[in-house]
Amino acid sequence: MFNKNKDIRVRFAPSPTGYLHIGGARTALFNWLYARHYGGSFILRIEDTDRVRSTPEAVNAILEGLKWLGLDWDEGPEKGGDYGPYFQTQRLSLYKKYADKLLASNEAYYCYCSEEELALRRKRQLSEGKSSIYDRKCLNLSETEKKRLLQEGRKPAIRLKMPERKIIVHDLIKGKMEFDSKLLSDFVIIKSDGVPTYNFAVVVDDILMKISLVMRGDDHISNTPKQIIIYQALGASLPEFAHIPMIMGPDNTRLSKRHGATSVIEYQRMGFLPEAVVNYIAHLGWSSGTNQEIFTIEELIKNFSIEKISNHSAIFDLEKLNWFNNEYLKKLTDEKYVEQLLPFLEGAGFLEGSLSSDKKKWLRKVVSLMKSRVRNFRQFLEYGDYFFTEDFMWEEEAERILQEKGVKDILEYLVEQLQEIDQWNEHNIESKVRVMADQLHLKGKQIIHPTRVALSGKTVGPGLFSLMEVLGKEKNLSRLKRAIDRLDKK
Repeated sequence: MFNKNKDIRVRFAPSPTGYLHIGGARTALFNWLYARHYGGSFILRIEDTDRVRSTPEAVNAILEGLKWLGLDWDEGPEKGGDYGPYFQTQRLSLYKKYADKLLASNEAYYCYCSEEELALRRKRQLSEGKSSIYDRKCLNLSETEKKRLLQEGRKPAIRLKMPERKIIVHDLIKGKMEFDSKLLSDFVIIKSDGVPTYNFAVVVDDILMKISLVMRGDDHISNTPKQIIIYQALGASLPEFAHIPMIMGPDNTRLSKRHGATSVIEYQRMGFLPEAVVNYIAHLGWSSGTNQEIFTIEELIKNFSIEKISNHSAIFDLEKLNWFNNEYLKKLTDEKYVEQLLPFLEGAGFLEGSLSSDKKKWLRKVVSLMKSRVRNFRQFLEYGDYFFTEDFMWEEEAERILQEKGVKDILEYLVEQLQEIDQWNEHNIESKVRVMADQLHLKGKQIIHPTRVALSGKTVGPGLFSLMEVLGKEKNLSRLKRAIDRLDKK
């Protein structure tokens, strides 16, 4: 769609310490849309230097989530590329090389302080009302002192020497941001075990992978000045920066599990369509500038630009996501809907074995009745369980409807009338019920409401006569008789 721009290279770099959450998915999506809009490259990099918390399962969950959303990457795990490897734990020699370069240029130095010593000095600084930044005790150690410390068994970390100057960055979303390096400590770039810290590894990777734009959540703003200093110390050109405002819950607190599922794969398990999830999270902080809400992926690519990203936090609304999903579900043909629904029916134990052509035809009828009433596939199972099992749940209000005066007599007479129908279809069923209402001097709802409850355990649902036709004569009669027995026992 757009001319290929080899200079545009963006990345999504998650830590594999858990699932792919909604915030991470949105960051990946915005980077992916940017790359696709300009014909650049979208790189996936796994930042797995936290060896305690990083797991192969989490890596798989991230890859699975991105694939489900349709966010394919041009370089990274399973794809390879010219700038790999794409796992940080496989790049440790590169970080050492660049740390050595900083040591040689006196931009960094060895630090032999233990954690206990650092903690004591921080405590003393705070008690004296000072900032708890590193006091540079190891900055000017002599070679003799360094040798003595090594003989004591101390393994040094490497610290970056912070310059005393203003750090200015022109963020594409936030605008001009200014930081005072005097307020920043000489931070560790390589820990005593040889593993790089986050800020150092990120910068080395972004330099070597030729990343042109770093687009990420604005919770990373505090990392930006440190990373800029590393770029400058290494004599590397800065990429552009764009910090996306956070996603908040409806109560304006940071999005968490209490606001609903935060894992992308959980939404898959809940029966959301990936196109709907992508469409919705694209709107979390971005707007096309029009009233259009439903976009094809091609339209999102065409319309996306950083200028249209808001500088205000986005609010995650599960109801709105459900609305998007319902819009996409309604557009599915009944046949396609059945195809997507089958894994959920099988998972719930509602279907076993292969489907006959008659069963598929019947399923399409069920879908035709239910598709406009449910907003995801899990809800389909909840609202339409009675189509697939006799062991369906009864709503509390449904029980009360059956307890109303005269209901048992109405159901008994209905059974007699339905048994007379030879051609079981919606028209003949409705005719019987209407005649019965006239004979008994009843309003239609006095028959319809208890009948619906007896057949489904629900107080609302698809049109009753359509429902009765799809359930079939045998199930109608057996369930009505079961409801009558239930009333006898009461």
